[in-house]
Amino acid sequence: MANERTIGNVLKDVGQGIFNRTLGRLTGAGITTDSRIYQATAKWSGRSDKRDWRVRLQIPTGADALYEALMAKNDLLAPLKEARGIFWPLTPAVVIQHSANYNPLSQTHSNYPFQAYQNSQVDSMNIIGEFPVQNQQDAQHWVATVNFLRTVTKMFFGKEQPLKGNPPPILHLSGYGDHMFQKVPVIINTFNVELRPGIDYISTRQDPVYQALGRQTSRELARQGQVNPNTIDQTWAPTLSNISVLVTPVYSRDSIKNFSLADFARGKLNGKGRDEIGFI
Repeated sequence: MANERTIGNVLKDVGQGIFNRTLGRLTGAGITTDSRIYQATAKWSGRSDKRDWRVRLQIPTGADALYEALMAKNDLLAPLKEARGIFWPLTPAVVIQHSANYNPLSQTHSNYPFQAYQNSQVDSMNIIGEFPVQNQQDAQHWVATVNFLRTVTKMFFGKEQPLKGNPPPILHLSGYGDHMFQKVPVIINTFNVELRPGIDYISTRQDPVYQALGRQTSRELARQGQVNPNTIDQTWAPTLSNISVLVTPVYSRDSIKNFSLADFARGKLNGKGRDEIGFI
């Protein structure tokens, strides 16, 4: 019995340690409310700046037709409507690479080739971050995030008459403040969702009527035969998962015409203006 109690205490301590580390990451990101993903605002400890600098992918402001087609009157994506897209609740890993390409010109009887400049570019960026889920509202947000990524990697095809034939939408990447990413136009190349084994899953229902009634009331109505839970969509979200997205910056010809290297060096093309996009 003594050995069993010792093993039990060890397992309890390990579980508590894992919980404390997860809670520490959440608290460090400023996530302290009961709905730790949806209502959170990331911040550094001791900072007075309350602006949200989390990494996020959004439908551009002014793209009303796109927003109407994808998010308006959409119960599944309802948790994302205010943010106009998705964000990583914890600080993700972002791999950034800028390239200046040169063509080597070989010269006869020369030890060194001349380097002829060809072009510069911002390569694709991989954003990898954890998504913790601790309650039903977090689970609803997780389900909406996955469905949003599934949606924006597909073209408009089939019955959509107004936007039929359009390619997957261009989104705005923002995060880390004004001089890092601010309304950078990007396309999503790929995304990955890791569903880990050996962790808990939380049940969630996206139906707004069911959410408004509340779980306890819904159970009572189900017993009375007024609500059939089997007819309401149900999804299971992992308590911890990784979501990675590979994005590539894209700029139109008209926007490139307004580029100035001198202004770029001074941070004037960071997309902070209302109708501007961010150059990186």
